[in-house]
Order: sequence, then structure tokens, then C-alpha cells
Amino acid sequence: MEKLEVGEIFTIIDEKDQEDEVEVLATATINDRQYIAVGLVDDIQSETEDDIDIYFLKVEENGELAPIGSQEEFNKVSKVFDEFFKDED
Repeated sequence: MEKLEVGEIFTIIDEKDQEDEVEVLATATINDRQYIAVGLVDDIQSETEDDIDIYFLKVEENGELAPIGSQEEFNKVSKVFDEFFKDED
């Protein structure tokens, strides 16, 4: 997979083999590893004041996307993206 840019839309398959379209909301490099924050396109395009769920994925060396493996890694990534989104408000 090529480098993902903010605003790109692509399809992922979840653990229940259901396809979901997601949009890249932000990217970050943490400890020389690329991460992306994505949201479901349907949630982003809905005209509601509700918060949307944001999912974090890591970009493997081969370019494939993978879930974050540990709670420690998730906490680190979440903190970086929380700061990013706070600055966006």
C-alpha cells in the first residue's frame, strides 16, 4: 500500500469480515513508525453533532495496515493523536 494521505478513503475489512469505508483523518510518525487515524465515512458524513469513533492503525514496513498490538503502544499513539485533534478545535 502506498503512503496514505489525510482525506484518502479506502475500504477495510473488520474482524467480522464486514467491509467499511474509512477516511484518513490524520497521520503521525512515532518512534520511526507510521500511524494513521481513521473514521468511518458514514459517521464523518452524517450531519449530527455526535462525536465519531476514531480508529488507529499502524503502517507496517511492507505498507500493510495492522491493528495496534499492545495497550502501551495504543496509549502512546492515542496521546499523540489526542494532541493533534485538540489543536484542530
